[in-house]
Amino acid sequence: METILGIDLGTTNSAVSMIRDGKAVVLEEDGQKILPSVVGLDGSGKLLVGFPASNQWTLAPDRTIRSVKRKMGSGETVRLGDQTYTPQEISAIILRTLKERAERLLGQEARKAVITVPAFFNEQQREATREAGELAGLEVVRIINEPTAASLTYNPNPEQLQRLLIYDLGGGTFDVSIVQTEQGVVEVLSSHGDTQLGGDDFDHLLMDFVCDKFREEHKLDLRAALTSRSRVLKAVEQAKCRLSFDAFTTLQEEFIAEQGGVPLHLNMELSRMDYEPLIEPLLNKTLVRVDEALSDAKLTAKQIDRVILVGGASRTPMVHRLLQEQLGQPIHSEVDPDLCVSMGAAIQGGLIAGVDLGPVLVDITPHTLGIQCLSERHGFPSHYHFAPIIERNTALPASRSEVFGTCFDDQEKVLINVFQGEHSDVRQNEAVGGIELEGLANAKRGHEILVRFDLDLDGILTVTATEKMTGLEKKLTIDNVMSRFRSEDREQAKQRLEAVFSGSDAAAAAERQPPTPEPDEDLSPEIKGPIDKARELLAQAERLLDDANQQDAEEMQELIDQLREAVNARAVDDIQDVSAKLDDLVFYLQDAL
Repeated sequence: METILGIDLGTTNSAVSMIRDGKAVVLEEDGQKILPSVVGLDGSGKLLVGFPASNQWTLAPDRTIRSVKRKMGSGETVRLGDQTYTPQEISAIILRTLKERAERLLGQEARKAVITVPAFFNEQQREATREAGELAGLEVVRIINEPTAASLTYNPNPEQLQRLLIYDLGGGTFDVSIVQTEQGVVEVLSSHGDTQLGGDDFDHLLMDFVCDKFREEHKLDLRAALTSRSRVLKAVEQAKCRLSFDAFTTLQEEFIAEQGGVPLHLNMELSRMDYEPLIEPLLNKTLVRVDEALSDAKLTAKQIDRVILVGGASRTPMVHRLLQEQLGQPIHSEVDPDLCVSMGAAIQGGLIAGVDLGPVLVDITPHTLGIQCLSERHGFPSHYHFAPIIERNTALPASRSEVFGTCFDDQEKVLINVFQGEHSDVRQNEAVGGIELEGLANAKRGHEILVRFDLDLDGILTVTATEKMTGLEKKLTIDNVMSRFRSEDREQAKQRLEAVFSGSDAAAAAERQPPTPEPDEDLSPEIKGPIDKARELLAQAERLLDDANQQDAEEMQELIDQLREAVNARAVDDIQDVSAKLDDLVFYLQDAL
């Protein structure tokens, strides 16, 4: 059966996939799955495509073409060296490079392809894409919408009706589509977008921010010279990508300019707090499109079964946050946003060819991982706030960092308690460990502490806490964070199994006897942390007993007894549940008294 390639012809990056053993596989070369959508000529006039062209762009932007997808179907032309080309011709060079990659890996000619386009592309843009494929020597068996392709990667043959919201924020274009799938039929119910909004616009905003800061310091505008402008633009593009995973990054470009015979260097720290306000107006525009797409489909957010992110720019944490706030449900990006469209196009090709397909399988984290911190809950300060760092359904391996501030002036240490779960109150989640960072520098309240989570494919979580001012650092490694088995559950299970193998009544006897508490020094951090907090809460509650009225005192005494029993039994779930109730009552009585 002839192979039909699946090609995502992207503004920033492109990719090619095929069906192998019933699965969609992205074809990689030299360890790279993506091909930058960049075409150029070197100094001798030799054609450069992909990474070589992208690398030369900073030094020779006049001999390099990027983001040509934005010009597809426009009738405009682009100049490369001393020749003028149509956008279709430049796109054909990219498509032919992908075709040749596939042929080298297949060992035979590849003649057919499914090529994707943004759902918001008009007929001229779609026809231009088809022409580019034909110029590349491909028979374009179908042009499909990128959101349709993305939906196929999550379930190519759903038995039940599902409605998906596909949020596709790429390098140069944005579209949002409401897609309905049932028994292999994919129907786009509505689509809205903007063919001139994407990650490229984020890059330019960040470049302007950096250049303005540099001009304030050196009285020189790096945008004035083509080469320095290109270098800054490439540097901020890379910084933008890093800020999707890290709270801070550093721009370093040596000899970026010269002033009075003295070389100038660009060395600047950027934070996510610098970056997000710049792009928020553009992201708000995408949210308007989301509302319009829902309205056109005559659906509410509650009627959407799954929200799926597509496109490299959708990795921006602010995108996740704004969409969750607006739609009120988890956001899915398990399949690589840069690759899922290409894989979906391959799945469509496989369906056309009659191949029996299975779903795309990826390793994800099943629970959100985060830390306990001080924040407002229900309008009141609470030290039980859960701050997510790695969200549920994140593809593995994953690395994320967030910055937090100290609570007091001259604070000497911070305790980083790690939890997993989906509740905003840590007491309703599961404690998985904790570390203490001691010896902090004397500083005002809000002193920055960077917390980094690195979660690998084996479920091993490495937590790193760093005092940003001094570099003071401490690490904690937590094994099997995705499938932890609490120690009390483990001990009970051991007793039950021992009873089964010995044929005795040990299990029943164990249930009748109250458990003997482990010594505190033998407790694991996930048990010791909640117990220590519970004891602090017990002491606080007992101090209030004498001043409470009879009804409140009786309720409080009952909760105190329950909490003591839970602490003695080392039952973490019960400790957290009763502590939550007792803490609410203590808060109420403190306020009343």
